[in-house]
Amino acid sequence: MAKFTEQLQQAGGPEWLTAKRQESLDLFTSLDVPSEGVEAWKYTRVDVDFDALQPHPKRESISDKAKLPQSVQKRLSSTDAGAFLVFDGPDVVYRTELPADLTAKGVIFTDLKTAVEQHADKVQQYLYSVVPAEVPDDTTIAAPGTTPSKSPDPSEGKFSALAAALWTNGAFVYVPRGVEVELPLGSFRVMSEAGTYTATRTLVVAEENSQVTFIDEQDSDDLPGTYAIGAVELVVKSGARLRYVSIQNWGKGVTHIQRQRGDVERDGTLNSLVVTMGGTLSRTEMQSYLRGQGADSEMLALYFASEDQHFDHYTLQHHAAAHAHSDLLYKGVNSDESVGVFSGMIKVDLNAQKTDAYQKHRTLMLSSEARNFSVPQLEINANDVRCSHGSTTGPVDQEALFFLRSRGISKELAEKMLVTAFLEDVLARVPLQSVVKYIEGIIAEKVGAA
Repeated sequence: MAKFTEQLQQAGGPEWLTAKRQESLDLFTSLDVPSEGVEAWKYTRVDVDFDALQPHPKRESISDKAKLPQSVQKRLSSTDAGAFLVFDGPDVVYRTELPADLTAKGVIFTDLKTAVEQHADKVQQYLYSVVPAEVPDDTTIAAPGTTPSKSPDPSEGKFSALAAALWTNGAFVYVPRGVEVELPLGSFRVMSEAGTYTATRTLVVAEENSQVTFIDEQDSDDLPGTYAIGAVELVVKSGARLRYVSIQNWGKGVTHIQRQRGDVERDGTLNSLVVTMGGTLSRTEMQSYLRGQGADSEMLALYFASEDQHFDHYTLQHHAAAHAHSDLLYKGVNSDESVGVFSGMIKVDLNAQKTDAYQKHRTLMLSSEARNFSVPQLEINANDVRCSHGSTTGPVDQEALFFLRSRGISKELAEKMLVTAFLEDVLARVPLQSVVKYIEGIIAEKVGAA
């Protein structure tokens, strides 16, 4: 596609990055759009005319916070982030600087485009190491800086290849060995032009025995025919602790496709939370690759699909080393004519003895016209493990509803209370009160209790 080649050339950057972009674009061109024939996309179809895709227009930086979108201003006034970036489409339009004491310790927090220019050695070492375009969800990830194996089913990589080739910007976080960043760092991404697409990439690196929290938020008004495509790479070195929070609240008409993957080394810990509330179609992939012994991954998610929304979550807990632990809890609500999809895999490699892995998915159905597909899976290649998975789908508990109504509470309000309590189970495990409060506000709007 000639226009994509032109966009790639306009992206600029060093030779190694241009070569990687071109390799990814060549792969994208050779692949088909994932269809129902691909197991990982069995229940989700993305109708996209790539020839008609237009990049989101560029935006100028803003020095006055009062000129930012109201939704962003509201969030910035309530966030406890130590520093943050605001993206409008492909460009950083507003930022706050990292505290001087963290800069002095070697912490880097900037946009990825700037990082390529100013911190090329670190970016080149880790970029594309965790989410390469050509690696499927169920294969071994190569060590950072090495070449991963090819996908046996390349149709899975169509959107990842596009994001790898044409990403315009994103956040870059680097925390040196032994440094603890107490306050969260944040990225607020908005889109403001309908009928366009934005490709982004986020790279977070926590070196040995470091600690950091990164909050990644997406928000927009209703934007028909708009696409948000991205990748998130989370590098957790030995003994490091990384908490990653993604809150997707796009407006109607937005198609959201994002692959998030963490690479966790010995005794490292990755805590992730994925919140899906917006967009018309959302496909989020969250994977943890437990590379080292003692690695730990907590994967939390909540979603609320209403009207004609279609939310698809695809997860992987990949245990490649012994004595590692993972725990997944995904909870969702489907109302009206919405569709919810969950496909989760616990994969245990041959030598990953003493694996301890859990997977639980629960869905609350508020409408007989809504649909939900849940596919929990296990692939165990070791003989000394403890793994469990489970999924439940059902309506509001009638006994609980009767109890509330017997106290004089209307049926509508009682249902809202039960939905909020159902999702609160996930939020109770998140120690970020400003984030929890914000998510509770979105939930309240969804159930009509705001």
